Amino acid sequence: MQILAGKPNPLGATFDSEGVNFAVYSENALAVDLCLFSNDAITETHRISMQCNALGIWHTYIRGIEPGQLYGYRASGPYAPNHGHRFNPHKLLIDPYTRAIDRPCNNEAESLASLSDTYASANNHINSSDNAKSNTSSSVSNNNNTSTVDTAHIMPKSVVINPTFDWQGDTSPNTPWNKTIIYECHVKGFTMRHPDVPPPLRGTYLGLSHPVIIDHLKRLGVTAVQLLPIQQYQNEPHLIKRQLNNYWGYNTVAFFAPELRYASAPGQPAVNDFKTMVQQLHHAGIEIILDVVFNHTAEGGEPGQWLSMRGLDNAVYYHLDPNDHSRYRDYTGCGNSLNLHHPRVLQFVVDCLRYWKAEMHVDGFRFDLTTTLCRDPIDFKRRCHLLGVISQDPVLAQAKLIAEPWDVGYGGYQLGQFPNGWAEWNDKYRDTVRRFWRGDDGQAPELASRITGSSDLFPNRSPQASINFITAHDGFTLLDLVSYDRKHNDANGENNHDGFDHNFSHNWGIEGPTNDPQINLKRQTAMKNMLATLLLSQGVPMLSGGDELARTQNGNNNAYCQDNEISWHDWNNTNQSYSLIEFTANLVALRNSLQVLQRQKFFTGKSNKFNGPRDLTWLNVTGHELSASDWSDTDLHTLGMLINGNAIITNDQNTSLINIETVLLWLNATSKSVNCTLPKNDDGNVWIEQLNTAGNSRGHIKKNSIEVAPFALTLLVLCTK
Repeated sequence: MQILAGKPNPLGATFDSEGVNFAVYSENALAVDLCLFSNDAITETHRISMQCNALGIWHTYIRGIEPGQLYGYRASGPYAPNHGHRFNPHKLLIDPYTRAIDRPCNNEAESLASLSDTYASANNHINSSDNAKSNTSSSVSNNNNTSTVDTAHIMPKSVVINPTFDWQGDTSPNTPWNKTIIYECHVKGFTMRHPDVPPPLRGTYLGLSHPVIIDHLKRLGVTAVQLLPIQQYQNEPHLIKRQLNNYWGYNTVAFFAPELRYASAPGQPAVNDFKTMVQQLHHAGIEIILDVVFNHTAEGGEPGQWLSMRGLDNAVYYHLDPNDHSRYRDYTGCGNSLNLHHPRVLQFVVDCLRYWKAEMHVDGFRFDLTTTLCRDPIDFKRRCHLLGVISQDPVLAQAKLIAEPWDVGYGGYQLGQFPNGWAEWNDKYRDTVRRFWRGDDGQAPELASRITGSSDLFPNRSPQASINFITAHDGFTLLDLVSYDRKHNDANGENNHDGFDHNFSHNWGIEGPTNDPQINLKRQTAMKNMLATLLLSQGVPMLSGGDELARTQNGNNNAYCQDNEISWHDWNNTNQSYSLIEFTANLVALRNSLQVLQRQKFFTGKSNKFNGPRDLTWLNVTGHELSASDWSDTDLHTLGMLINGNAIITNDQNTSLINIETVLLWLNATSKSVNCTLPKNDDGNVWIEQLNTAGNSRGHIKKNSIEVAPFALTLLVLCTK
């Protein structure tokens, strides 16, 4: 083994067939040591002083070591929380750029105590040795106000990987936004209980790409899976104390590393398993969107843990309170917020995104609590550094980009404020559809805006800026949405205080499961209504994994810590699931067959340049256009949406008519059947009912009206006679 100076770029551990270059950033450290470990992950075999360049990058090159080498860092400097510094060379640190780790953190109470910052604020002061950078070994002493317990024996080790992989010509499906159907799911929960997935593969990346799972996704018509976080995450101390696990994964500790809980083995196999999953899904024409968490890290707030960035350079990586640098600005509710105003932290996030896109071949990203990433540093800025860098990056500009447009801080709700090229989770769509179908008054005008693409929210963009959803990982499942009036989160150990209280749900007569056939029929129709509304709306539909199986969480609307049957998909639920699977698949097929449902421009509601009919008209039950007084009536619960395909102009040159389908959607959110008059048709064409959520479609409609059942939806298509 030969130790050389190495290079400051690229950051991370880079294998070049002869050895490995190590580079890590710390602006305020006085010394950084690279620690190498034997295969037992306990014995520290070498501790190597790294050199620092003028830009704060510490680097060294070790000739003679290979992929599989375990390593970590120790950073020395002042422990002075009042000045933002929390250096402690007794704490082994994960490389922020590591591509893999060898194991998760030990979840024992002893480990928590050893990793926790004691935060001895009374005696904190700048270490007298705080002077110019030093290239000497870690002899710089830590002051006596913090833990001196060495954590090497309990900390995960970073792993050097070999990036070589036979992609076999893999390319992205590049599905256009207007033809995208997203399926949000959890890698483990999706396959953990599937009887046809081999037991060793259940709950893994390879299980998700098993042929039986791909067949299910293809059967539904899914074009993209949106995976809950798969970057290496860590359990929170409060969950460990309650003997629970962070199931969702929104607590990242190693952003470049695939979560090894879903891998066949730690280290290199985790990377290869993930790549194999991507390759197989791409081969089936299915894109992969990652839910990424760059708003905070697993290290927590003031009494948090030394895992990586806190020990490398706390004052750089995190937003600190300018009036008290010992405290963190917390816009996430998780204790800290990453400081993307620092160029190296911004580089870290962009490098990470580029790695997952270019090296791991994912197709897009859904950014958790995106508002936090755009604070400057307090207020939201639409033209923030991160969005600007992404927009001009040739790799990331090709990715599907989805914002969760809110956080928990002041002014955090920013729906509709992101730039062109971004789509956004539209919770107004979710809430409006839920409220309309449970019969709330005054929802019709809002519903009209939501199902036509929310042009009021995205006026200078397109319908594809709206990610429409009824349910997601956070909240009730679809079955629970129609089975419970209130949350039932007792299993979480927080006295049912966690989770949303305003779910706009409706149990249709009794709380929870029932054998009453009438209530179960109402619930099934209610689920079909919401699925149909979702797939027939303008915008990008997102299905929540398992809703097509009538998955239940027993009324738990915050199952983030339930890594068990509460969250895992039940593939043997045959009571209601089969009809919903077929119903959902038929809905997607119907959407794909109708061009009017895949528009890339908003409706105008006006006659086109050829003086033909209007592209969109809203009807009352008499078949006439809804008047202003109709719209202002809070008791309006039945309406028709007429989309005239003959009025739609080509999207590009606006020089000719597309001449596509004309459809009529009737929505009846009342407890009585409604007889709806059909628009006059003088060309001899006939209306054909393609969808009826209350029963079988009735085919050709020979009368000039149609009866829409209570709390039901019907779709008609005008066809040439």
